[in-house]
Amino acid sequence: MSRFRVIPIVETRLTRQQMYDIIRAPVITEKATTASEHNQVIFRVALDATKREVKAAVEGLFAVKVDAVNTIRVMGKLKRVRGRPGRRSDYKKAIVTLAEGSRIDVTTGI
Repeated sequence: MSRFRVIPIVETRLTRQQMYDIIRAPVITEKATTASEHNQVIFRVALDATKREVKAAVEGLFAVKVDAVNTIRVMGKLKRVRGRPGRRSDYKKAIVTLAEGSRIDVTTGI
């Protein structure tokens, strides 16, 4: 008997509205542009979105094949506004690696 548990792969089904709720906006920065050279696209996603949901949403919205999804939760910075302390919102980024031959042009929109 094996010590490892086999986890079945469950297909994530999302409606078009759920896909738009998960994928908030593309990140267009210098670092994101250099990542595009390695067939990667960076999106801002919902805080409660999972990697499987992000993969299903990107494949559904852009009609591409996704190889991998890495997520990063960014904690909001403490800032001062008119001398009073304030806090920026937390957000989540997803680095989506596309399969060979797949391409997304984030400047044109959906």
